[in-house]
Amino acid sequence: MRYDIKERYDCVIIEFKGKVMGGPDATKFNDDLHDLIDDGKTEVIADLSGVSFMNSSGLGILIGGLTTMRNAGGDLRIAAASDKIESLLVVTKLITVFDNYRTVEEAVESYQEEQAG
Repeated sequence: MRYDIKERYDCVIIEFKGKVMGGPDATKFNDDLHDLIDDGKTEVIADLSGVSFMNSSGLGILIGGLTTMRNAGGDLRIAAASDKIESLLVVTKLITVFDNYRTVEEAVESYQEEQAG
């Protein structure tokens, strides 16, 4: 599992790439999220546009990230999931747990609308 963390528009965007399947990267991902929280950054978007495959461990990583961010008063929203990944979210009913957006820009706008409102 590879990912890059970028900041844009007062949001943190985590761009996942390749196969998201858990393993030792899950611990590093959790540590990175806690570093973001320590920096006061709790509005996170998981950009899944570069994900080719995700298994149950990968879903677990996302759920753990969501729980971590919500416990810190923030959120983790999904953006740009492929049809294959979105189907996985629908089958597992996780589509009802995550805020899911077609594009990263739409996810960013959702945070901006909350801040304005």
